[in-house]
Amino acid sequence: MTTSSDFLTELSSRGLLHQVSHEEALRAHLGSGVRRAYAGFDPTADSLTIGNFIPIKLLMHWQRAGHQPVVVMGGGTGLIGDPSGKSAERQLMTRETVEHNVQSQRRIFERLLDFSGSTGAQLQNNLDWLGQLSFIEALRDVGKHFSVNAMMQRDSVRDRLHNREQGISYTEFSYMILQAYDYLHLRRAQGVTVQMGGSDQWGNIVSGCDLIRRMLPDGQNDSFAVTAPLVTRSDGGKFGKTESGAVWLSPERTSPYAFYQFWLNTDDSDLIRYLRLFTFFSTDEISELQAAHEKDPGARVAHRALARHMTELLHGPSERAQAEAATQALFSGDVRELSEKTLREVFSAVPTSQHDQHQLTSDGLAMIEVMALTSLCKSKREAREFLQSGSVSVNGRKVGPDDKLLPTDLLYGSLVAIRRGKKSWHLLRFE
Repeated sequence: MTTSSDFLTELSSRGLLHQVSHEEALRAHLGSGVRRAYAGFDPTADSLTIGNFIPIKLLMHWQRAGHQPVVVMGGGTGLIGDPSGKSAERQLMTRETVEHNVQSQRRIFERLLDFSGSTGAQLQNNLDWLGQLSFIEALRDVGKHFSVNAMMQRDSVRDRLHNREQGISYTEFSYMILQAYDYLHLRRAQGVTVQMGGSDQWGNIVSGCDLIRRMLPDGQNDSFAVTAPLVTRSDGGKFGKTESGAVWLSPERTSPYAFYQFWLNTDDSDLIRYLRLFTFFSTDEISELQAAHEKDPGARVAHRALARHMTELLHGPSERAQAEAATQALFSGDVRELSEKTLREVFSAVPTSQHDQHQLTSDGLAMIEVMALTSLCKSKREAREFLQSGSVSVNGRKVGPDDKLLPTDLLYGSLVAIRRGKKSWHLLRFE
């Protein structure tokens, strides 16, 4: 737990502070009482990706510093669509889809933030106030404070204006006005004085600060902006993307095992930076992990610490333990103790083939015949060579050319995991 006024220092030490408005005034503001800050989240899907974790973590640090976090779900702005970072117009979602996504995302925040006590998090839907805003009121009372000249200089707008094929609609052009109005409403109605987000939101956030300054009287219009850098990989690749797609924060989209593997496979060049950005390990703990990694990189002590911490944070100790057990089983080859759900998750990305269960009689099926059913060899001759060399195992049990696959080898009545060497797997399904 950090003190109220150390919030910015904590962010800075972790590489989480990119931009801050009126820093000295903000430090004084934070040191003089419990404050409220918000971050907004677009309901463009029924989950959030790992890239969305950074603004959530800003709110988590805020709460740990003794302040109250406010999560704003974009039930209203989600009907419009943020043009930031988009090269083309978004497809408008139905109200039903937006509402479904808002409700689905709630569970993520409820896992990561504490909603109890005097600094308990609040979760709000901006449709509640944007839905009450008339078009005349928006133009007359809010729109008059925005310069079209300044709006056209925003990166999200300027890039689209220069793209003759795509352009930008008035709908998306007006998005920044709605986001600024969010901040105005929260400042006026609930005393929220800080908005936080990724660095790509800086322009939208300071527009809100400016609107508050213009529309609220002195003494009631203090407002601040805090942004974190957008996370990138050291090799230039996009953070949070894998061969199988985006890494999500809900288990229905990315399983705890796959989530654990994502962190476990962090590139060495990104490892220490990710420990600072994403975990709540102290400076001393990170230094110890860094020393352990430098002494013996192959032991992957820091990688496992990162994967354990993040998986438990998002999915809890039980799912973290199962992910660890699955990882160890895959490494050793002995997968017999894995639950059926975990087994299917672990092998969801390996070659799989389906076969008639009648092929597997009580007498068993010769391993050379079994290998021919897999992607692990090109011929029966090659299968015999692999079996003779002792490089083949069935569910973790070493097998040779004279062995057979028996009905008792079926896991959960239908599955057999064949491994050749240390990394090549094939899953047989007898149904």
